[in-house]
Amino acid sequence: MPPPPPLPLAGVTVVSLEQAVAAPFATRQLADLGARVIKVERPGGGDFARRYDTTVRGQASYFVWLNRSKESITLDLKTERGLAILEELVAGADVFVQNLAPGAAARLGFGAEELRERHSSLITCTVSGYGTDGPWADRKAYDLLLQCQTGLLQLTGTPDEAARAGISVADIAGGMYAYSGILSALYTRATTGRAPAVEVSLFDALAEWMGQPAYYTRYGGTQPPRVGARHATVAPYGPFTASDGKDVLLSVQNEREWAALCRAFIGRPELADDPRFATGSDRVAHREALDAIISERFAELDSDAAMELLDRTGIANAGVNSVHEFLAHPVLTERGRWQDIRVPGTTDPVQALLPPAILSGVTPRMDPVPEAGEHTEAILAELGHGPDDIAGLREEGVCS
Repeated sequence: MPPPPPLPLAGVTVVSLEQAVAAPFATRQLADLGARVIKVERPGGGDFARRYDTTVRGQASYFVWLNRSKESITLDLKTERGLAILEELVAGADVFVQNLAPGAAARLGFGAEELRERHSSLITCTVSGYGTDGPWADRKAYDLLLQCQTGLLQLTGTPDEAARAGISVADIAGGMYAYSGILSALYTRATTGRAPAVEVSLFDALAEWMGQPAYYTRYGGTQPPRVGARHATVAPYGPFTASDGKDVLLSVQNEREWAALCRAFIGRPELADDPRFATGSDRVAHREALDAIISERFAELDSDAAMELLDRTGIANAGVNSVHEFLAHPVLTERGRWQDIRVPGTTDPVQALLPPAILSGVTPRMDPVPEAGEHTEAILAELGHGPDDIAGLREEGVCS
């Protein structure tokens, strides 16, 4: 059997001065595609995200999710020797990623402009909170703060209380744009020889995801209301409780589906022509009355019967799952989407999801999550540092 073809990013080296979520999410996806990702961490603990929790075989759930298939080197960048080693690493890299506090990389001499002057073929990627210029360039930015600043927090929750989105949506958005920006820059360098710098702010990333409510508010005069698990501008689109107590979400997207719901599910075909519900806007305006009618029908059916009838009617629906139910979802289990990976401190594997983008003929890389500094000695040796020099660096606290 011939060996498998190389992964798409095999031969690409990424050095990442990263922490928390956004930059590690970007670089992990590069590692999935075969890039060598060298993660630079602090001696004596490493990336602070390692200590967010201890739920995954003693490791943090965020860190396990974001850092598989990477190599970890610890360097004290407050020392001249630590900075010199970082420079050695960057000199041999294709991509340099950093999401340090505002201005920190530049103060170390590793700002994007300085690096591009020293290494013309290096692609730099800066992940910031509010951009590297402008009035908020120096402000710290954490996920929930960005949900507040973009207005997202005012769109989620109930009429009585706003609610945080249940995942780190600003960090994820920023990481995705950093990842796609780096891929675009690599393509540009390969086709033109020019290595463009990439910059992504978490604010800009989440602002883009706020596009629909932004248009709705600017040109409609009011922002979409908070309506819990229901859709703010489409109805009926939300959960209803069946007779067995399980919630089932249904979604009607057009007049044809609305007529079918009235006829085959609710059993009242005349509702399709009721002026209160004749158009999508009418149904949103009379949501309370509409939901009451649909709720009455759900009270007559258990969840399985309701979903079966909705399926036959051609109405999109789904049970409202817990995370436990999601973990056992047949769309994941029957398609082999889970794969074992190793984490530090245990021989027991943990399950990780394969990357969402499926490339024909490509098996993504799913290597272990590294311990802090696990690859320090090997990387230093690769750079030409002998055993005595490495021991001296450790004694000086430059690395661990």
